Amino acid sequence: MSPDKLVYMANQIGKFFAHKSDEEAIAGIAEHLKSFWEKRMLAEIYGYLDAGGKGLDDRPSRALQQLRQAAE
Repeated sequence: MSPDKLVYMANQIGKFFAHKSDEEAIAGIAEHLKSFWEKRMLAEIYGYLDAGGKGLDDRPSRALQQLRQAAE
């Protein structure tokens, strides 16, 4: 899957949690990604994030960082 598509999807998930506090939104985004994204998709977006993560909104970016740290 293309990085653009993954960024779009992650940002859409972030928009779903727009009405929540940062803490709740980041936790909710991370939980959604963990539950519904394949490991391959997560690996691809982690690589994209490491390369600067252009276009990725703040909350999804922070959720991905949190999710990756929890997996280590």
